[in-house]
Amino acid sequence: MRYLSLLLTLLLIIPLAACNNDKADTIRVAEVTRSIFYAPQYVALSEGFFEEEGINVELTTTWGGDKTMTAVLSDGADIALVGSETSIYVQAQGSSDPVINFAQLTQTDGTFLVARKKDDNFEWDQLKGSTFLGQRKGGMPQMVGEYVLKKQGIDPHNDLELIQNIDFANIASALALCNEIHY
Repeated sequence: MRYLSLLLTLLLIIPLAACNNDKADTIRVAEVTRSIFYAPQYVALSEGFFEEEGINVELTTTWGGDKTMTAVLSDGADIALVGSETSIYVQAQGSSDPVINFAQLTQTDGTFLVARKKDDNFEWDQLKGSTFLGQRKGGMPQMVGEYVLKKQGIDPHNDLELIQNIDFANIASALALCNEIHY
């Protein structure tokens, strides 16, 4: 037990001792999407707050949970801003080196229900029978979206036409090009 305590102490002291050097440490961050939820990070990057602390952040937008997790697993990123379901999928595939979720960045999901025309009298039942542009099956945005629909008495797989084959990076374009689709 004494040796374990000594080892843990050394593992904590060595990184802290490096805090006073002038060399910036580089952290490669992969974000799943550009999102207003990550605004504090963008401000910190643009204002140089990380550099002031001796941290060089290399930010890459990977456009999808699968691509983000691939970046982490292939050593293309040190940290990923991504939904927790991605690490569950990695574990379920029998990974001997699991990805660990260690922080919560947002309190809610960044999915919005939008329409082309203003509707002052919107009712959730209006979605029944409509075409609905969803997201990747099993992804956090889709799971949250389905949860919200179900809370409103809508079965997403029977009460509307659910489209889930649009690549994450192209969802906004698909909405812009199609009529009568909700997102």
